[in-house]
Amino acid sequence: MLSVINLMESQISAYAPLVALLFCLSAIVYYCLAIYAAIDFRSQPITADPDFHPPVSILKPLCGLDHHTYENLASFCVQDYPTYQIVFGIQDSHDPVIAIVKQIMDDFPAADISMVVSDHAIGTNLKISNLANAATKAKHGILLISDGDIRVEPHYLRSVVQPLANPAVGVVTCMYRSFVQSWIAALEALGISTELAPTVLVSRKLEGMTFGIGATIAIRRSVLDAIGGFLSIANYLHDDFHLGRMPTLAGYQVVLSHYVVNHALSTHRLSDLIQHQGRWNRGIRVSQPLGYAGQIFTFGTIAGGLFLLAMHGAIVGWIVLGITWLFRLAMAWTIGIIVLRDPIVRQLLWLVPLSDVLRFLLWCYGFVGNSIEWRGRQLRLSKGGKLIALS
Repeated sequence: MLSVINLMESQISAYAPLVALLFCLSAIVYYCLAIYAAIDFRSQPITADPDFHPPVSILKPLCGLDHHTYENLASFCVQDYPTYQIVFGIQDSHDPVIAIVKQIMDDFPAADISMVVSDHAIGTNLKISNLANAATKAKHGILLISDGDIRVEPHYLRSVVQPLANPAVGVVTCMYRSFVQSWIAALEALGISTELAPTVLVSRKLEGMTFGIGATIAIRRSVLDAIGGFLSIANYLHDDFHLGRMPTLAGYQVVLSHYVVNHALSTHRLSDLIQHQGRWNRGIRVSQPLGYAGQIFTFGTIAGGLFLLAMHGAIVGWIVLGITWLFRLAMAWTIGIIVLRDPIVRQLLWLVPLSDVLRFLLWCYGFVGNSIEWRGRQLRLSKGGKLIALS
């Protein structure tokens, strides 16, 4: 028995460097693909029709106060756009954000602003119920959905609606960069710009845009009606994903805008980060299990470290780790700085390996359990990413 164990240990020792090296190579291929996808995205011509500015209804689902709530909401009230309205949706009549919205309405009397306060729910995802309630006040044929923690510039609306000049386009969505007030939030923001954004660009290049991103989703009301309205996604965690996926299946195109919005990331503690990313990862794992498991081939920092250990610190181990890091940092620079113009990436690029280790640990944590906490509610994820309330 001892001889068998010794034989197994020797075989593992013999194959471990090769396995780790293969994972390093797979990660490098992914990094190169992401860089190529970013260059392809940047090279796409931006066409603008100066006569295309259809009326837009902006729906803002609100719950509680975020980082700089007033400034975030006010940025939507000064758009350089001829005709648009803003509808703020709030579920709790005692929510402190109501005072902020009332101040916004007083400070921008010329803007077409409405507020809907209603606890009517159409499903487990209360954000979607909030949107459905707000949509009852929408006047226009194009709906733009954006969370309360998003801040934009005056030309945002003109930029985002342009792809809708093509009748085949049903949805336009945007990537985002975060601004923060704590070091733990900066670490999370670094991961968003250098880990999440590359997956968006790679997916766009390989299979086209087939999903939405919650930072901004502009959708024709007719397209929303064609997929069954907000009711069709009222029980899903990743509602933004499905607001892109369902129109794609219905034959419409989804376009990734070149406009990058600013996101107020209010993470203050490590426990906040774990909760945010744990909820996100579990949601992806239950709705896209193969894609989630396939992320194992993108962890170049981890694979390079394991190869170094397997080689017992030999020079070749350091060379492979260095080459892997070089490609990893090149991807982070290309997407985080050139595409997203993210100042956090520019300042903290040297912390990308630490972010990678944290990302790997959170990825592993995402395999554990199906329960999540969201806005103080305890929920369980079922197959396909649907939400079941536990209380």
